[in-house]
Amino acid sequence: MNQTAPNPLLQTDPDKIAALEAERRERVAEFVRTNPDYYATQFKKIGGSPKFIATFNKFAGLFGPIWFGARGLWKWALIFLIVETFAFVQMARGLFGDLAADAFERIASIEGTLALRKQQLQSAIEKGSDKVDVYKRTVASLEEAIGGYRLDAQQMEEQGIWIFLSGLAVLLVAKAVQSAMANTVLEARFSDWLSDRTLPAGLPLQHIALSAAFSVLIASAAMVHYSFPGAFPLLTEFPTDRNIRLNGVAWVEAFIAWCVRNTELLFDAITFGIRAILDALELLFVKTPWMVIASFIILLTWLSAGNRTAIFSAVFLAYMGLFGFWEKAMTTLALLGTAACLSIAIGIPLGMFCARRPRLYSVVQPIMDFMQTMPAFVFMVPVIAFFGVGKPAAVIVTMIFGGTPVVRLTVLGLRGVPESVREAAISFGASKWYLLSRVDLPLASPSIRAGINQTIMLSLAMVVVASLIGAKGLGEDVLEALQYANVGQGILAGFAILFCAMILDRIVQGERK
Repeated sequence: MNQTAPNPLLQTDPDKIAALEAERRERVAEFVRTNPDYYATQFKKIGGSPKFIATFNKFAGLFGPIWFGARGLWKWALIFLIVETFAFVQMARGLFGDLAADAFERIASIEGTLALRKQQLQSAIEKGSDKVDVYKRTVASLEEAIGGYRLDAQQMEEQGIWIFLSGLAVLLVAKAVQSAMANTVLEARFSDWLSDRTLPAGLPLQHIALSAAFSVLIASAAMVHYSFPGAFPLLTEFPTDRNIRLNGVAWVEAFIAWCVRNTELLFDAITFGIRAILDALELLFVKTPWMVIASFIILLTWLSAGNRTAIFSAVFLAYMGLFGFWEKAMTTLALLGTAACLSIAIGIPLGMFCARRPRLYSVVQPIMDFMQTMPAFVFMVPVIAFFGVGKPAAVIVTMIFGGTPVVRLTVLGLRGVPESVREAAISFGASKWYLLSRVDLPLASPSIRAGINQTIMLSLAMVVVASLIGAKGLGEDVLEALQYANVGQGILAGFAILFCAMILDRIVQGERK
């Protein structure tokens, strides 16, 4: 009979286990600083099960967000602070709040109108006017409205106790949830702390003071504001001075005027270059016979994306022609092509240059964040100041809005090239140009093409906005539809813009994803 020797890995050494538990208790004590035995027991219970183990922490339930903030768990502290603040606000509104204040304000406003209408009614009766019945109906409707608001005010006052009880229920539920999950959250932070000792541990006095002050300030300000609206103007109006804004406006205008005076030649040269490219593309798209342009676009779509996409492109182009959007669509494509070509010509080299230079990209990235987050109507103002109104200004606005994706995705694609592939090419004697043209760019091409696609799509999204500063094309029809509530024209022109976007997307992306 064969006997298998016992596996020493499965044998347990009581002394070793005791030593490990003692060491863990020391780590827990070092981390929590208070009640180490309690937390060691709770952490062992929580860590020994893959499921959520509900425990009870009375201090977390009692102090709530203050406890979580003092322990450095600010994410949870903010969440529970919002919930508890809402509960305290409801309780304060139910006990002390003037719930019927809005209804009484409406009653006071209507009573003033009612007094005027009664005077008009009395005057009409004395004069024997034919508007007596009209005034009587108006007075009756106003009195009925006052009665309705009085009833609403009475009902709101009666709801005070229920609002208080709802806030109390929310507070008790929040306290129960905090008590149940506090140890689990703290155990997860303890596990992170074991591998990263820079994380906050214990109960630092500054954390306690900051958490308590912040929680009390937020809860108190919210309770006072919602319970006694208008009693403290500081809670509703930011303390400021009107002259600050006026001085800021004057300074910005003076700075823009100085820039315009001293950079006129530079911006004239930029305008001339943009207009030259734009005129060439308009000559190509607008002046060339429609059959030539349509055939060229269909052929290009067929070569890039296949037969079915070419058929759809032909249908889309037919739609533009049959509904009279052909010339405006070609003008839009010329404007879009100018902005996209300039964005791509600047963006790809800039992305290639920033991909291997993190310091430069750290400077360029905030500028691109500003370009993408600033609303288009805001940066249209300085663009108009420098370039005037017209198509060159529309091109610049479109480039600002849509030029950043190609830079970002070029950097992302080049940084995603595996270092092992680059090192292999270098080890075989590849020059920098060969490494860039035969290794980096081919491997990064999907990301770069995605950046080109996003730049074109975002540029096309600026068609309507650009029409506000003199750009012609399909955006002009949509703008007119918005101004005159011409729903049909707006929808048809919108479909034409959509079809232009779909054609360009298929040409750029092709059949490959």
